[in-house]
Amino acid sequence: MNLRSKLFATVAAPVLSAAVMVDPVAAATVLRSQQAVSPVSSRILGTIELAQAAVTCSDGSQAADQASCDAIDAQRAAEQQQAEEAQKAAEQQAAEEAQKAAEQQAAEEAQKAAEQQAAEEAQKAAEQQAAEEAQKAAEQQAAEEAQKAAEQQAAEEAQKAAEQQAAEEAQKAAEQQAAEEAQKAAEQQAAEEAQKAAEQQAAEEAQKAAEQQAAEEAQKAAEQQAAEEAQKAAEQQAAEEAQKAAEQQAAEEAQKAAEQQAAEEAQKAAEQQAAEEAQKAAEQQAAEEAQKAAEQQAAEEAQKTTEPPAAEAVTCADGSQAASADACPPGEQSPVEQPAPAEEAPAEEAPAKQAPADEPAPAEEPATAPAAPSNEAAPADQAPAEEAPQVETAPAEQPAESPLSNDEMKPAQDETQGEAPAAPQDQSTAAPAPDQQPVGEQVLVPAVEPPEDAPVTEIVDERSAEDKQQIAEDPSKTAETVVLPVDNGAAVLDSDKDADNSGGAKIRDARTVQREETPVVAAPASDAEAQGDAPKFEPQVMEALIEEKGEARETAPAFEVPTSVTNVTNVTNVTNVTNVTTNVTNETNINETNIVNQVNEVRVVEEVDNRTIINVGNLEVVRNNDRSRLRYDEEQTFYEELSRGRMRETIERNDGSRLVTVYNRYGDIILRSRFTAGGEEYVLFYAPEADREEPHVYVDVGYSLPPMRLTIPVQDYIVTTSNAPDRDYYDFLAQPPVERVERVYSIEEVKSSARIRDKVRRIDLDTITFPSGSAEVPLAQAKTLRKVAAAMEQVLAKDPGETFLIEGHTDAVGSDRSNLVLSDQRAETVANLLTEVYGIPPENLTVQGYGERYLKIRTAGDEQQNRRVAIRRVTSLVRPATASN
Repeated sequence: MNLRSKLFATVAAPVLSAAVMVDPVAAATVLRSQQAVSPVSSRILGTIELAQAAVTCSDGSQAADQASCDAIDAQRAAEQQQAEEAQKAAEQQAAEEAQKAAEQQAAEEAQKAAEQQAAEEAQKAAEQQAAEEAQKAAEQQAAEEAQKAAEQQAAEEAQKAAEQQAAEEAQKAAEQQAAEEAQKAAEQQAAEEAQKAAEQQAAEEAQKAAEQQAAEEAQKAAEQQAAEEAQKAAEQQAAEEAQKAAEQQAAEEAQKAAEQQAAEEAQKAAEQQAAEEAQKAAEQQAAEEAQKAAEQQAAEEAQKTTEPPAAEAVTCADGSQAASADACPPGEQSPVEQPAPAEEAPAEEAPAKQAPADEPAPAEEPATAPAAPSNEAAPADQAPAEEAPQVETAPAEQPAESPLSNDEMKPAQDETQGEAPAAPQDQSTAAPAPDQQPVGEQVLVPAVEPPEDAPVTEIVDERSAEDKQQIAEDPSKTAETVVLPVDNGAAVLDSDKDADNSGGAKIRDARTVQREETPVVAAPASDAEAQGDAPKFEPQVMEALIEEKGEARETAPAFEVPTSVTNVTNVTNVTNVTNVTTNVTNETNINETNIVNQVNEVRVVEEVDNRTIINVGNLEVVRNNDRSRLRYDEEQTFYEELSRGRMRETIERNDGSRLVTVYNRYGDIILRSRFTAGGEEYVLFYAPEADREEPHVYVDVGYSLPPMRLTIPVQDYIVTTSNAPDRDYYDFLAQPPVERVERVYSIEEVKSSARIRDKVRRIDLDTITFPSGSAEVPLAQAKTLRKVAAAMEQVLAKDPGETFLIEGHTDAVGSDRSNLVLSDQRAETVANLLTEVYGIPPENLTVQGYGERYLKIRTAGDEQQNRRVAIRRVTSLVRPATASN
């Protein structure tokens, strides 16, 4: 209840009650002003309004009576007092509110002042902190700038040192180049002098041959003048003595055969029944007198004759033509005994065309055969013709043991040499191998170390750039050698490169003739079609190799190195015969194909890290012991000796899989399979031909095949990653061989034969450009392998048993031997990248370096395109198509 209500209840209500009847009108007026006070007051005022009497009060108002006026006055006084009190209260409340407002304002101002002070202090603190941080930043920046300056100074000093080192290395390289050029000049001068000496010697030998022929004719005339029967006996005895001398220089067995034949022929002569000693004395005396007379007569005839009789041209061991065997360039003599002819005297002493009419001619008298086929690379230096056996025979003795320094390799025994190849176990359906040809004449090539830095053979190709481009677009339309349509581009096929290196343009012409005789056959459509009638996959044979019980050994096997290996070759000699009659020239090409057994002596030359340099004939090859690469992620490895000198290697990996490899005694792989942790088998290599006693390592089995004829465009045969970055590499790698595969080859045979490797396509990784003399791959270039590696992963996803050959190549700068090692290191570097970065299993890769043998650009200079690595899918060459996984 407020103050007004209280006053009304205590003062006004009783006064009004007493004056109700006095002045109802006044009371009603007063009560109407208080209508809203309370419901009780309203009822009282209603009662007062009933009164009709009125009194005028002091304020001029009407009231019922005086009491009402007094009440009104009192009410007015009360109201005034109430108003005053209300005013006071309001003033007090206003003062309090003003005070509160002032206090609140003071508090707000104090708070603002405090906040302002706090803000100022915070600002000061922030400014101080900023100053400190700025000082720290300045100090740090100064330190960094000092460090940068120090690093820059160090870099400049390092650069100066590097430039000084580069200058020193450049000076050394220049000095080395000058020394090499001086050496080349000296070698060239020596070669020219040697050529002059050889020509002089050839002239002297031709003169000797003419004198010898004149002596033989004089001897025959002298003998004919004595007695025909005595002449026959003298010739028989002379032949017998010459044959004995030749047999003594060769082998005892061949000498016995020759003596037996001589004895049989001696029985035909009636004069042989006379006393042998008297006959020998008479014949010796007659021969000496006849020789003297013949030499005198020859000298006189040589002076009288303006032109000596032309001797029949023969083919020397190095593939060149000469007037006689004596005129052939001399070669290094092999340090081993050689079999002697079994049925004849040396050709230069008793030509068949000059034998007496009643004396039987030898069964076969071939001219000296070239030591390498015209369709493949031949060693540059061959043994001379007089050193090579000229009749059909197997080598009775092999070359002496080669020096060995490699603990992974040792000389093989010769006891199996000359035996027939052992038939692969249970391979009755095997087709004859291309190298199993009828035995022909035999040529021995001793292990002669090649020149340290052989020059690049110069070949003059008169075809225009447009002609080369047209041939590259469709090689099937020509039998000529297909070359890369670029400046100084080499042959596309590696086997053609080998031929160019051995004989240049002359060999190209011969190979063109051979290709013209070869029908054009379309490329196979699948691996199975390419292998055709090759031996079928026989799981029981492989299972026997895997499960055969062996004898455990603690150390890795040491494979044998054969002392010699034999290449069976088909040699085509193209002879140009020119006849001039009455100013009309007739030219005739005579093609003769001979089967030649080229026996190459083998010796170990040098070891470089885990690589071995091997001299095969006059070629050098490198072989890499890749076991460390295959043991990537291994848990353990163990070895077992099997029957017939074979060895089984098992590598168990951390994922539970195992890799099983069976080697023959020479290290060639017969079988390799990977078994998963779940027991699934994936066959990688299976070469039944490697499971035999006869050594077949370092043998080029492609020598027995004709030159290859490419039938697809070059761009579909070779893909370069820089020219075709968007090419579907998977589609390219999955393509089958471009030529039929005669049989399944061992991986060693594939590495040794360019002719066999040419059957499959290749990718040239020219985006990996090795620095000269280096096998390192920069990280940025390693990334360019990604697309090719992805394609290989796709191929392996379809068949986990696929095999890829990684080839390494160098340019022609530096020595041949150092380039051979460097190229093998480059191939291994790329293989390791594919395994360690892109996850390609190491057993699906095999590596081989070829040095500068297969240049892409024919130049002796520093050519980046020659420093490369190539990839081929060789599965169809090393595993039966029926064994696909």
